[in-house]
Amino acid sequence: QVQLVESGGGSVQPGGSLSLSCTAAGFTLAYYDLGWFRQAPGKEREGVSCLSDNDGSTFYADSVKGRFTIARGGARHTVNLTMNSLKPEDSGVYYCAFCAGLVPTYVYGTPGFWGQGIQVTVSS
Repeated sequence: QVQLVESGGGSVQPGGSLSLSCTAAGFTLAYYDLGWFRQAPGKEREGVSCLSDNDGSTFYADSVKGRFTIARGGARHTVNLTMNSLKPEDSGVYYCAFCAGLVPTYVYGTPGFWGQGIQVTVSS
């Protein structure tokens, strides 16, 4: 079964840190460019960060640059997102997906091949 398996997230006070992990399971691809998107209530889904499997390039939304770091995880086809100095506006549901830059890419005819989503809440 092909799927993106997500873990992490949760609730934290402003200024705190959280991490997210995503593993691409069951796929057979040349490259696994994986990243994170988020959607806040009443807002459109937006690209947060993406890691190019081919050359290791990283992409970040301007709003998270300097605070978030995406990196390969220890397990195969895994990426981790470390989120520091979190702000209330970082709250939302975070989705793992295949990406190119900050947009989802098609895999097996499906855009992004979204994970199930993880809630991140930043609140005092």
